[in-house]
Amino acid sequence: MLEYDCGLEFNPVRDAEFFSALPQFPAICLIEPREESAEPYLIRTQDLRRRLQRLLGPFDAASKRLNLRDFARIVHYRVTASAFEQSLAYYQHAKQRFPKRYRTMMRLRPPAVLKVNLRNAYPRCYATRRIPVDAAGMPSGGSYYGPFASRKSAEAFAEGILDLFKVRRCQIKIRRDPTFPGCIYSEMKMCLAPCFAGCSKEEYDVEVQRLVQFLETNGYSLRTAYETEREHASEALDFERANNFHKKLEKLDEALRGQPELPRRLQDLNAIIFQRATAEQTIAVFPVFAGRIAEPFFVSFSQFAGEPRSAEQLVRARLEDPSTEVLSGDLSENLWLLARWFYSNPREGEIFFREKGWPYRKMMRACARLLTPSEQAVPEATSIPAKNAEGEQRKT
Repeated sequence: MLEYDCGLEFNPVRDAEFFSALPQFPAICLIEPREESAEPYLIRTQDLRRRLQRLLGPFDAASKRLNLRDFARIVHYRVTASAFEQSLAYYQHAKQRFPKRYRTMMRLRPPAVLKVNLRNAYPRCYATRRIPVDAAGMPSGGSYYGPFASRKSAEAFAEGILDLFKVRRCQIKIRRDPTFPGCIYSEMKMCLAPCFAGCSKEEYDVEVQRLVQFLETNGYSLRTAYETEREHASEALDFERANNFHKKLEKLDEALRGQPELPRRLQDLNAIIFQRATAEQTIAVFPVFAGRIAEPFFVSFSQFAGEPRSAEQLVRARLEDPSTEVLSGDLSENLWLLARWFYSNPREGEIFFREKGWPYRKMMRACARLLTPSEQAVPEATSIPAKNAEGEQRKT
């Protein structure tokens, strides 16, 4: 958990000294009340000093602005160097302190994913925001693919890929009634039509498995099948059939065109996010395993100048054995944090996905780019003087 690393006792008599000790940088902040029965006040801000000057400054009777001057006793805060770190830290502390209303505080809404409901005898693929999990915390009840930027984008992607398969799109209960009239998709030969027994249960299951494999491999399974069939047709001089598979490949490319890297089978959503940290020459590393954000760690490149162990070895040690990572928290909420950052514009930091392996060389080059000096430097949070609850100055 990204804990608070600084604290100050607020005394209205010495507020000038208090405000001057605060950094003018992004942070999350918890304001502890004087009354034991009162709830603390949790905020996130882009300028901690300015925000607290507004909240804890002298009361103005003519203003309707919230004033906590008589409310505040102690202020705990953590300077954050990136929007992702701030969102994650705010989420962790809000969930811990306010378990009944943290979702409202964050305006948290589960991300949109595609689901193939394998519990149904005749599954279909559709967009949803509900992801049930089993006792181990893994998605249950079907195959899930995502997250997407919005439900609209998820439905648009589903509409494109379902044209490549003959899986049903209707929401009716399948009764296999030969007298049932069917729908437009069965008339256009775009559905196997299990509703009026147009196929056997086994034939429909094969088509569903083709769709699931397509989603699990990001389209590579279907591309490989089409390319193989096209080559066989060309070798047999059946150019008409080869041209048909070439058109299918073009249709597949059109369905996948513009699709971002993030959506994939949730169990295979393994990634690593790099962000600048508050300490000098330090990178904050946020691993993601099976869609959940693991405990972050920090890599200080300044300390490796005199040590034989490299930064790459440190990262390898954390990523090569994910079974040692403690993954907790709600899957949907972790996906929301991840998707909210990934689809933001502009997006700070860099992300790398695990395909066949981790791209360590690319990761190290990304760290070098992030550590390139910017116009505005972020101070080291641990260098800020703070006071404990008794008012004694300390270094945290």
